[in-house]
Amino acid sequence: MTATAPITQDVMTIPRKVPEGPTNLVGLTRDGMRAALIESGTPEKQAKMRVGQIWQWIYQWGKRDFAEMTNLSKAFRAELAEKFVIEVPEVVTRQVSEDGTRKYLVKIAGGHEVEVVYIPEEGRGTLCVSSQVGCTLTCSFCHTGTQKLVRNLTAGEIIGQVMIARDDLDEWPEQGAPKDETRLLSNIVLMGMGEPLYNFENVRDAMKIAMDPEGIQLSRRRITLSTSGVVPEIARTAEEIGCQLAISFHATTDEVRDKLVPINKRWNIAVLVEALRAYPRVSNSERITFEYVMLEGVNDSEEDAHRLVKLIEGIPAKINLIPFNEWPGAPYKRSSGNRIHRFADIIYKAGYASPIRKPRGEDIMAACGQLKSATERARKSRKQIEADAGL
Repeated sequence: MTATAPITQDVMTIPRKVPEGPTNLVGLTRDGMRAALIESGTPEKQAKMRVGQIWQWIYQWGKRDFAEMTNLSKAFRAELAEKFVIEVPEVVTRQVSEDGTRKYLVKIAGGHEVEVVYIPEEGRGTLCVSSQVGCTLTCSFCHTGTQKLVRNLTAGEIIGQVMIARDDLDEWPEQGAPKDETRLLSNIVLMGMGEPLYNFENVRDAMKIAMDPEGIQLSRRRITLSTSGVVPEIARTAEEIGCQLAISFHATTDEVRDKLVPINKRWNIAVLVEALRAYPRVSNSERITFEYVMLEGVNDSEEDAHRLVKLIEGIPAKINLIPFNEWPGAPYKRSSGNRIHRFADIIYKAGYASPIRKPRGEDIMAACGQLKSATERARKSRKQIEADAGL
């Protein structure tokens, strides 16, 4: 399908300079860490064992100081400290919502900022992680999408968000203490700033670290990657990550989805749905989550509900209905509660789970579609925000 309008913003991303000085071990794959150790002088025969030891200190115990790695010799620890660092993004601000949601503004290399959100729930805690500074996409209902893309986050900056949240929650286990199976941070959703599948390799490497059995130890079923529909990367996600998949769907006709999710002009609904049919089989995923933001008079009719059911027929799925979270200059309004419940009933009667997501963290602008750098918000007027959104 030929696009008749720009799908992504016409901007140049700022190339990230390779930092000078010691190498940061956070974000390196096991193979990458092994290669770095060998290059720094670690004998090749010892390198795999050393990786295993260092890996556990960083990702199982949360240590950032080589001096604390007591099963390594003092001489080797001193060598590591000369050539490597263990660094995570810097927390600039931390806000806590009335409902317990926590939002962190974190600074990464180059002085750029991204937002990370922790959502506590009954029996679980979900961390919403960002994958880009800004966003390539221009979804018209999303506040995050009004911030232009600056660059992709590195694997270290992505897994670093998980690490700073565990720091804040004081959730690194103590050596020698009984194992506690209760997790405050039990789930990761790649639903923060950016389109994860436009930063595939870094997202993959970070999630492999999160799933590693000798580190943070999250099951792939507790990681959900949300995409707007980058079709060529969906099969790779199944094969190389194998996590749960969520789709920012939001419309049942190409005409409406072209406006809400402009990437639809490149990969339309029919092409996207075809790619999704294979995903649960390849990844052993139980089902795909269809995210559907409820916009008054735009995509919330009973006809839309029936079309949605028809489109996903045969796909193991659940539909998350998301009441629109308004932001300054937003061109849409939230559908009424009655309309949302009627929509949910049609889907439920067709045999699909249709939970209505309860907005969380609205008082600190931490809800879905509201993430945006605080400094970016502070220096922009409502008129500028509307202009950036193409309104």
